[in-house]
Amino acid sequence: MRIIWFRVRSALNGRAKDAGMSTSEYAMGTIAACAFAAVLYKVVTSDVVSAALQSTIGKALDVPF
Repeated sequence: MRIIWFRVRSALNGRAKDAGMSTSEYAMGTIAACAFAAVLYKVVTSDVVSAALQSTIGKALDVPF
């Protein structure tokens, strides 16, 4: 019984050490999120996407009831 308890406790302790991100992982995640936001901003503000959105919204507002 002691061996089983020791294995369970050591397995749980091993998970706790890897549970969070380190500072470098946070930095890389932040950089990736900012890069994704910049690309998404460029796509949404492009002429093609802007025209498509305006067209879609215009069609939705012109629907007769």
